[in-house]
Amino acid sequence: MNAKIRLFVEHPLGQGQSVPLNREQAHYLFGVMRQSAGNAVLLFNGRDGEWRATVAEAGKRGGVLTCEQRTRGLMMPPDLWLLFAPIKKARTDFIVEKAAEMGAARILPVQTEFTNAERIRQDRLQAHAVEAAEQCGGTFVPEVAPLQKLDRVLADWPGGRQLMFCDEVEAGSNIDLAPGVSAGPWAILIGPEGGFSDTERARLTAMPASHVVSLGPRILRADTAAVAAMALWQRALGDWR
Repeated sequence: MNAKIRLFVEHPLGQGQSVPLNREQAHYLFGVMRQSAGNAVLLFNGRDGEWRATVAEAGKRGGVLTCEQRTRGLMMPPDLWLLFAPIKKARTDFIVEKAAEMGAARILPVQTEFTNAERIRQDRLQAHAVEAAEQCGGTFVPEVAPLQKLDRVLADWPGGRQLMFCDEVEAGSNIDLAPGVSAGPWAILIGPEGGFSDTERARLTAMPASHVVSLGPRILRADTAAVAAMALWQRALGDWR
């Protein structure tokens, strides 16, 4: 029987391994998706690749799956972080979902001087990253970090990590990364709806690791900009080449 449902689990995966389901997972598999004993499910945990498993026990409050065969190895994304300023709830959810689908290794919400949102639901955003990985066939789930102030993130910027600084004032200029840039640890920074402050722009432009880029001739909404920037980077330096 072919497996069409993919499920992220925290449990180790391996040949013959039993995987217990929590109440939420059991409700999804047996209540929503109408699976039953003997049905096949694809499992991944972000460490052991993807495994085909069968339902050994099915109940309303729990269940057990048994791993049978590894179907795919762990596919790690490039070492790419996405930094973005949270916006409206649905659009922030969209950014996290698309970042997970497009191959971000880590997602960092940052608070800039013009960021409207002062808090996020980290657990909810992490759940969106999990759901995106389940849907897109990924075997890795990026971490969604807690909301941090941008100036603190920049103060602790790791050596060797380059930064693609997407500045809306550059709209209409060259969209390419500078010639000669190399792959390796990178990050993309998308600003808030109000743009970056003059102080932030000056600091970012002066960073040795920073590469200021345009995202085309028009100023994009923040959620569109995140997708556009990741596509440009992945095509130039990532695993889309």
